[in-house]
Amino acid sequence: MDCVFCKISRREIPAEIIYEDNDFLAFLDIRPLNPGHTLVIPKKHYRWVWDVPEAREYFEVTRKIAVALKQVFETEYVVSLIFGEEVSHAHIWLVPRLKGDGHGNAINLKNVKQINAKEMKSIGEKIRNALKNN
Repeated sequence: MDCVFCKISRREIPAEIIYEDNDFLAFLDIRPLNPGHTLVIPKKHYRWVWDVPEAREYFEVTRKIAVALKQVFETEYVVSLIFGEEVSHAHIWLVPRLKGDGHGNAINLKNVKQINAKEMKSIGEKIRNALKNN
């Protein structure tokens, strides 16, 4: 398969991975809407989130990551988005909403942030640590 998310799951493409178990993987988006913008995917290729047979486990993993994002970014507001149009592999976006980003209004999908590799690593480490401590 030529699916970019499958390639990330197989480690053919590098990513800042923040969570992994036998079935699911979560990594920081390289075109984040905010620092900490995370994609949660099943390792096995499914086209749509609704096709994932382990939906309960998928959403539990997503919930754990959202809780960690709330802690790391000191926010009560983490947006979850399911589009499925950008990449043809089931995925859930988790975007921490921060003061000054229009918090409370609809998220601006065109407001992509530039975050360098060093900062992405630092963000990833903070999220991984929060996940270990929860």
